[in-house]
Amino acid sequence: MTFDYDLFVIGGGSGGVRAARVASSAGAKVALAEEYRMGGTCVIRGCVPKKLMVFASNYAEMFEGARAYGWDIEDGDFHWPKFRDHLHEELDRLEGVYRRLLDGSDVEIFDARARLKDPHTVTLSTGEEITAKHILIATGGRPSLPDLPNADLGITSNDIFLLKEMPKSILIIGGGYIASEFAGILNGLGVEVTQYYRGAQILRGFDDEARGLVAEGMRVKGIDLHLGTNIVEMRAATDKDHEGEEQGVPMEEGKPVSMPRGKQSGGIWVKATNGTTKIFDQVLFATGRTPNTDDLGLEDAGIKVGRRGEVVVDEYSQTNVPSVYAIGDVTNRVQLTPVAIREGMAFVETVFKGNPTPVDHELIPSAVFTQPELGTVGMTEEEARDKEPVEIYCTSFKPMNHAFAGREDRVLMKLVVSVETRKVLGCHIVADHAGEMIQLAGIAVKMGATKEDFDRTVAVHPTMAEELVTMKEPVRTA
Repeated sequence: MTFDYDLFVIGGGSGGVRAARVASSAGAKVALAEEYRMGGTCVIRGCVPKKLMVFASNYAEMFEGARAYGWDIEDGDFHWPKFRDHLHEELDRLEGVYRRLLDGSDVEIFDARARLKDPHTVTLSTGEEITAKHILIATGGRPSLPDLPNADLGITSNDIFLLKEMPKSILIIGGGYIASEFAGILNGLGVEVTQYYRGAQILRGFDDEARGLVAEGMRVKGIDLHLGTNIVEMRAATDKDHEGEEQGVPMEEGKPVSMPRGKQSGGIWVKATNGTTKIFDQVLFATGRTPNTDDLGLEDAGIKVGRRGEVVVDEYSQTNVPSVYAIGDVTNRVQLTPVAIREGMAFVETVFKGNPTPVDHELIPSAVFTQPELGTVGMTEEEARDKEPVEIYCTSFKPMNHAFAGREDRVLMKLVVSVETRKVLGCHIVADHAGEMIQLAGIAVKMGATKEDFDRTVAVHPTMAEELVTMKEPVRTA
């Protein structure tokens, strides 16, 4: 059978674009369809704009810090519209880069929604019907709203970058990395931030000691973090709701509060599981993400879907239909942009280069851009001690730059070491630039470095990271 293309990619995010380009360079005839904007979640509404907002929010503490170091400088005001416009100019530029990369790789672009008709055919929203020997699904995921009356009054992480103005107050629901990152960002930009999380501690799945220090640091910076707390009711605030706040009537925990009127019908009235009520300008839900598989035609093509809507694939990213593969967040494996790119590369090696390559999801370094920042690779202390005897090397201290400025920020350096093999099973860092440090530590851990390999490495002084190679005695065994 003759096909229009060797490969048709559905989705123009980082994983899909990389797979398309590399497949084309391997000699395949490739096309890609994207219904919204090239770049996907990471470039348009995720990693990139979020990290730029992190940078913007970090300046809030720099004025006071600069004065401690002898600079005669006054606090400044943050202007959201100015930053937002510049942000979108940058996103437009990056989208253009993605398009030029595809054009330069001879990948044909269809600005349309694609839907599977059968294992070798896709139909486009333009009415075109295209056949391909192989189809790659890389449609990513989206934030989801909870099943709660009036939840549509709230916003998700997709909406943050499009706000016309910053709210004066916001309630963030959730305790994962997205919720906790935006709590720090918005707090740094001058928003009064309250965060509810139903669990006992934020950042579930990360090292307990590390996430505890992150939560403590968030509170020190002014975030009103409530653990074991969830939202039970929300609605548009009324004038009657505001009467209490305007007259100083107790509204929360027996204390008078004075919240500014919100931007949505006078704000959003919220009741929590602990019985307290409060009015917020905005409510941000960061309570999970859903794979983008709705109306994708998967049933028509006979493709198996999991209980959360994810495309089910094997270790080679192949679905139960041999001609169809899937990578990235739509598979709900590891939801990280670099992982989607690696999955795309492994797919091309397997299908177009005759080199069957399973995806390697082991020992993936990652960073959470909370404030303080968290970097991690390998097993947590809790995971490791459930598998084998381990030694824990750990130190927490005020770094030189913060101590001099009179700040309370503390850092954490932690190694989880196998008693039997001496391998470093996990490394966890809470500190400024933890993401930068964990990238380099991740190389050593991935290579199987032992504690003695770390010890033989000469320290770079004076740095925070030198603690990773100077901790001589374990603080505990487990």
